[in-house]
Amino acid sequence: MVEVADNFLEEPDFLRLQDIFMGVDIPWFYNDAIVYDEITDDRFQFTHMIYSNDQQDSGFLPEFDIVRDKLKSISLWRIKANLLTRTEKIRINDYHIDIGNIQDQPEKLKMWTTSIYYMNTNNGYTIFKDGTKVNSVANRMVTFPSDMEHTGTSCTDEKVRVVVNLNYFRG
Repeated sequence: MVEVADNFLEEPDFLRLQDIFMGVDIPWFYNDAIVYDEITDDRFQFTHMIYSNDQQDSGFLPEFDIVRDKLKSISLWRIKANLLTRTEKIRINDYHIDIGNIQDQPEKLKMWTTSIYYMNTNNGYTIFKDGTKVNSVANRMVTFPSDMEHTGTSCTDEKVRVVVNLNYFRG
C-alpha cells in the first residue's frame, strides 16, 4: 500500500527543486495549525500552497511538471509545501488524511492518491496509522492511497523539515 522511492528524481532535477524549497526566495506563510483547524498553543507550521481549488496558487507549479509526469498524475487536487521548524524533542502531529473535505465519501476518496516528497534529510518522519514509518530522506517519494491516515513529525537535528504533499488522480 505504501510505496517508497528513493532518488525519485535525477540529481540535477532534485537539486533545482531543493534549491527553491530550501532557499530564501520562496515565500512561506505562517499557519496556526498543522492538521486542519486543530490549533494548539505550541504547534504551528509554515506552508506554501502551489496548487489548490482548481487553480495555480504559486509560480512554482511548472517546477513540478517533472514530478507529476513521473507520478503519472492526470488530475490535481492540491500541491502544498510544509516547513516545520526544529523542536527540542520530536513532536508527532495528529493523524489525518489530506483530502479532508471528501473524507465522508469513501468511494470518491479511494480514487485519489497522496505522495509526500522529502526536500531534506533529517530525523523527522511520516508515520501511518497501520504503524508504517517512513524516514525523511532527501529526494525520497512516498506514495499511498489518499484514504490512509498518516501524520508527520518535527525534527531535532536540522533547522527545518521540508516536505511537499501532492494529492492527485493517477492515470
